[in-house]
Amino acid sequence: MSANHSFRAVLDIFEKLCAIPHGSGNTRAISDFCADFARSRGLAVSQDGADNLIIRLPAAPGYEDHPTVILQGHLDMVSEKEADSPIDFSRDGLTLRREGDFLFAEKTTLGGDDGIAVAMGLALADSDLPHPPMEIVLTSDEEIGMLGAAAMDMSSLTGRILLNIDSEEEGVLTVACAGGERVDLRLPLSRSAAEGSAFTVTLGGLQGGHSGTEIGNGRENACARLAQLLHNLLDKTDFRLSRLAGGSKDNAIPRECTARIITMEPEAFLAAVRRAGDDLLSLIRAREPEAFMHITPASAEDALSPEDTRRALSLLSGLPCGVQRMVPGLADQVQTSLNLGILSLTEELRASYLVRSSVNGERDALTALLSDAVRAAGGTAATSGRYPAWEYRPESHLREVLSGVWQEMTGSAPAVLSIHAGLECGVFSGKLPGLDCVSFGPDIHDIHTTRERLSLSSAERCWKLLCETLARL
Repeated sequence: MSANHSFRAVLDIFEKLCAIPHGSGNTRAISDFCADFARSRGLAVSQDGADNLIIRLPAAPGYEDHPTVILQGHLDMVSEKEADSPIDFSRDGLTLRREGDFLFAEKTTLGGDDGIAVAMGLALADSDLPHPPMEIVLTSDEEIGMLGAAAMDMSSLTGRILLNIDSEEEGVLTVACAGGERVDLRLPLSRSAAEGSAFTVTLGGLQGGHSGTEIGNGRENACARLAQLLHNLLDKTDFRLSRLAGGSKDNAIPRECTARIITMEPEAFLAAVRRAGDDLLSLIRAREPEAFMHITPASAEDALSPEDTRRALSLLSGLPCGVQRMVPGLADQVQTSLNLGILSLTEELRASYLVRSSVNGERDALTALLSDAVRAAGGTAATSGRYPAWEYRPESHLREVLSGVWQEMTGSAPAVLSIHAGLECGVFSGKLPGLDCVSFGPDIHDIHTTRERLSLSSAERCWKLLCETLARL
């Protein structure tokens, strides 16, 4: 079987994966599918309680004495959809569409991150292509803190060469990444009956995107911006905050945020918020050309006290968000950032941040800052999903082989980079001493958004890169 022929198998498997609901936290069905796929081909499979899989693939003839190679990707996807999409991610598959070279899903994320890695692993397991002994490792819940990899017992893995297919730019070999940690803030607040006029204020139309790869591109955070705008209005007009809602994933920059406001001064409030909205849109329009602010009448309901309105908005507006530090000497590479990914206010204020840094001390300092601020305001903080930074390896045989194959395929050298986003390579490197690993992948545009699209020609070239690299390893 040639690499060209087997790439058609990759796409066929990918389509089957897309028909299975597999958002983060809902990976049992896709894990079972992959396990059954491998077992039906006579392969040994280990599946743990977290839905992680190890599929053991014997060496092709002539490769029996070659070192074992780990091929790794993750099973879960970020589940984002347009407001009018009928998809229920808990039970529905995706509706795939193709335009020219691009594959995408109708009004939802595609899950090319990281379904393409899973498809390539299963296609390899079903092929007669040359390869060394392999351990195909498919993890769960990568998108919500690399929880599967963190929980996984890796003591049975014999490979110390790892190919991670979880990058989204062709021709780039990723060799280091930032570490991260999720910080969940909770602030108890008092509510009471509120008189006056009610309005809904919505900031939307922002680009959003991945909070690692896109945060350095000037993408605005709807939750942080709306909280700042409302905080700035506190001394200009009287109002009480009733609701806040924005974002759904800690690692996705929120595209929209909505607030419910109760005021006894409707005309003054409307005039003030419209002026503030116009000023904000003027400020961000160059970076966010589709940004809008809508103000609509709403039904009256209970609301926070004036004191708790100020306490909640003061906390949110006082906390940092976005890029905090660039890599010294490399102005285009982010070193430290944090993203307010999920914001809600009902009976209490809840805010979830994802802190990232390639310097563990800076990550820890930001985590402490968030925790200290919410505790000072009378709330609590909880951390989860910590993963280490993946440090650059000066000597790498795997990197040399991949670079050589790419040079032969394209006539140009690949870019060798560190990225600000987190990769499971850091977790694997921490658990498997001496691990030589590289991450690569095809062009996937606008991941974690409903505009996500996979370049099929790029995916085919990356499949050929994988197949030729395995043949040489």
